[in-house]
Amino acid sequence: MTVKTIIFDLDDTLLWDQKSVKTAFEKTCEYAATKYEITSDELETAVREAARTLYEGYETYDYTVLIGINPFEGLWGVFDDPTPEFQKMKGIVGQYRANAWTNGLQKLGIKDEEFGRELGERFVEERKAAPFLYEDTFAVLDELKGRYQLVLLTNGAPSLQNLKLEITPEIAPYFDHIVISGDFGKGKPDASIFEFVLKENNLQPEDAIMVGDNLMTDILGSSRVGMRNVWINRENKPHSPHVTPTYEVTSLTEFSELLKEL
Repeated sequence: MTVKTIIFDLDDTLLWDQKSVKTAFEKTCEYAATKYEITSDELETAVREAARTLYEGYETYDYTVLIGINPFEGLWGVFDDPTPEFQKMKGIVGQYRANAWTNGLQKLGIKDEEFGRELGERFVEERKAAPFLYEDTFAVLDELKGRYQLVLLTNGAPSLQNLKLEITPEIAPYFDHIVISGDFGKGKPDASIFEFVLKENNLQPEDAIMVGDNLMTDILGSSRVGMRNVWINRENKPHSPHVTPTYEVTSLTEFSELLKEL
């Protein structure tokens, strides 16, 4: 079966989102440590825990799960999107950011709401200033562009995912079609978003291959429509007894080599 179309995930497949978030935390926490006698690591841990707890308590939580938006995207996204659900999130995130950092400080025995709010806004700017990509992202995209139809399929709010593409402007021009779950209304691993991509591009499942880092979204979802997939397992993550990728590689470069054999 010849591959006509390659469908790429964005976060932690092409963009190194984990490193971007980690860097933003480090920079913000290092700044906090200039005011209080705390370590960057302990504040980061406390804020991450506080953010998860707050995030899961909002009425928007089920929707964020459906679309595929994690707590740390909530710490820097504005969610200026037109749907009622995103408008609810827009009304929440400012206080969410402030509370996450304020509660994190409180876990370390520091009560300073004003500084918590300042740190929340500083994190936003630090995250925008820290767009990282994998070292082989452009080399592989250069190799594939023109030889295959390239589709980007990403979970998240359109406002935030488009912001990520704006601060890494070289990415979008590689793709013939970009699909964001927040525009569609459901995210990976729901089969319907994969079916939508196939229909929009006049493809059968055997014509395409999904490439992503997440077993439970990219691999599970594409498997549900009978599409071949490639799990990029850079960090030697454990396998799942419930989800089996068609192929497993450790880098985009290794995927490119695999593609020559298909």
